[in-house]
Order: sequence, then C-alpha cells, then structure tokens
Amino acid sequence: MPNATSAGTIDVGGDLTVNRFGYGAMRITGPGIWGPPADKDQAIAVLRGVVDAGINFIDTADSYGPNVSEELIAEALHPYPEDLVIATKGGLLRPEPFVGWPADGRPEHLREVCEGSLRRLRIEQIPLYQFHRPDPKVPFEDSIGELVKLKDEGKIRHIGLSNVNEEQIRAAQRLTPIVSIQNRYNVDDRASETIVDLCEQESMVFLPWAPIQDLDKNPTIHEIAERHSASARQVVLAWLLGRSPAMLPIPGTGDLEHLEDNLAALDLKLSQAEIASLTRA
Repeated sequence: MPNATSAGTIDVGGDLTVNRFGYGAMRITGPGIWGPPADKDQAIAVLRGVVDAGINFIDTADSYGPNVSEELIAEALHPYPEDLVIATKGGLLRPEPFVGWPADGRPEHLREVCEGSLRRLRIEQIPLYQFHRPDPKVPFEDSIGELVKLKDEGKIRHIGLSNVNEEQIRAAQRLTPIVSIQNRYNVDDRASETIVDLCEQESMVFLPWAPIQDLDKNPTIHEIAERHSASARQVVLAWLLGRSPAMLPIPGTGDLEHLEDNLAALDLKLSQAEIASLTRA
C-alpha cells in the first residue's frame, strides 16, 4: 500500500506538521451517518490501516454518528501516535439518519460538544477544532467568541471554519487566528475556488469535503484516468494535490480496499497540463 509520506507535508497553524493526505472519518459510522457501523471490526481495521499507511491527519465531528466516529477513533488508536493530529468539528446536529444537518451555533452548545469531544477522544486539548457551519439563528461572532474562550482555556489549540464564505472568514479573523477552511470542493463544484486561493495566500490549510463526487459526469477525468491506467477517484485526488499547496485532501471510507485505492493516487503524477485541464473543467 502506498504511504502518505510521499505526499509531502503541510503545516497546520504553523506548528503541526502532517503528511498532505488525510482521512475523513465520517463513513466509519452506520448507514445514514447514524449509529454504529455494521461491521465494527472493519471500522477499527480501517482506522488502524490509516495510521499504518502514514496518514497522520484525521478529520471527524461530534455529529458523525452522532459521537460514534470519535468513539471509534479513540478505541482504535488511543494512545495516539505522537504525530497524529485529530481535527474535529462542532455546530451541527444529527437528530436521525438520512436527513439534513440542523445547525446549532449557540455558545452553550459549542462548549458542551467541544467538551464531549475531549472526553470521547480521550485528549486534553483538541489540535484543530472547526466550527461546522454558521447558524443563521445565532450571531456568528457569538459562536466564534465561544471557541476563542475554549482556546484560551487550553481546550482547543487551533480554530478552523467549515462551510463559510470570505466575509465570514474575515469576521472570524478579527476575533482570532483561523488556520483552516473546510468547504465543499471538487472538480465539478468550484464555488470555493477563491477560498482555495485565499488559503494559499494566507497560509491556511484548505480541507475539501466531498472531494470525490459525480465522476461519471466529467469526460476529462475519464480521459486522464485511461491515459494513466488509473481510477477516476485517483485522478481527482491527484488533481487536488496538484491544484494548490494549501490543499489537504481528506477522502473518507469505511473499507480497506477503498483506502488502498485512495492512497494509490499518491503514485499518480499528473502533468501541469492535465491539472490545468481539470481546473478549467
């Protein structure tokens, strides 16, 4: 299996150096991102396979399960390797499977779920805590302000944002340093194109969620895949790595075979012309 060390490294917050190929831990939960996985042993094996493959950045959230993803990470990997960075998120609810994700950005809720994440992950400080999504019912500055308090208390090391626009990023930066942005981004969803560039300019990490979507709709992906004898998944992951040095892909899976297929993207070297063709697609 390819090793994530071949992706090179990236600094999160200037003091956490990780390999530039991470893992998103949403899919180790049950169907509908709800409850325990159908095969817990496989979920544990995937998490251990992630670390064995040199991946030392894992992204999760209290709402995945809810709570299940964080609990499995601790069960599988605690005590953690010294270089492992676990990023989690708060601010979304998961009231039942196969439905939407209501936002809850109330300060008291963010404090409750952050402290819950600390307990479930069995850590004293969360390396990267991300506000999962702005809540239209709560002033944005109130939500961020509570995260600043938690950081001042030593419960959070760095603060990141998810599902935000530039105006919201600037509002948060007026209150505290922001080290990462996690927005939806893939070949066919480029709404955050300028945010990627902003992250590169300001030394923030960009974490693309849903990086592998609608592959059948884009013929350029399949032309490149055929040229390299690679899978479409590998092409889009290789493109993300080539798109910007600020990019830290976090593809998720609950299956060891898919994990290996994702990692094989690290052996795929796209030309600048190929990267450009997908960037324009």
